[in-house]
Amino acid sequence: MEINVLNIKGENTGRKVTLNESVFGIEPNDHVLYLDVKRYMASLRQGTAKAKERSEHAGSTRKLGRQKGGGGARRGDINSPLLKGGGRVFGPTPRDYSIKLNHKVTVLARKSALSYKAKEDAIVVVEDFNLDAPKTKDFVNITKNLKVDGKKLLFVLPESNKNVYLSARNLQRAEVMMASSLNTYKVLDADVLVMTENSLKIIDEILNK
Repeated sequence: MEINVLNIKGENTGRKVTLNESVFGIEPNDHVLYLDVKRYMASLRQGTAKAKERSEHAGSTRKLGRQKGGGGARRGDINSPLLKGGGRVFGPTPRDYSIKLNHKVTVLARKSALSYKAKEDAIVVVEDFNLDAPKTKDFVNITKNLKVDGKKLLFVLPESNKNVYLSARNLQRAEVMMASSLNTYKVLDADVLVMTENSLKIIDEILNK
């Protein structure tokens, strides 16, 4: 699949890039997409929720009433879960929500996500660019020139670029990522991928090792 290379003014440079069929032209696997998105979302969970159990509450351990014959439950001391202010039964405890996936599964998921975007014609390729200073207005003008303004955008750059990142930071529907950090969730979440020429080469190298 060939795509025209544009400049940041939205003009055709006369060059074309061929998207690697092994990355952008495979038959997407929906199940591995689900697994990789689930893994990403799980990694965002802090897992710090904590409730005090019976043994962790401060309070007297004196038995409040007789074991039998009171007409109610056997509640023991004041820290009993049956009483207000008592410990919680099976409450949340700190845990790690991360999910492990095989490397081949994550690679297939990313290829599937990129293939979906290619099928939807939701990939725009621009020549490598830089901004002289961090300026949101300049970044907005680029999106207008590329005719992708108003859409949820993911700009993929070959390396970290502070000026571009800071220029896009104030925009709710635009995000900038390095090609090496690209993940399945971000690709699927965006309406359009705006990728530079060199970032395509890096993605090919990473996903075809």
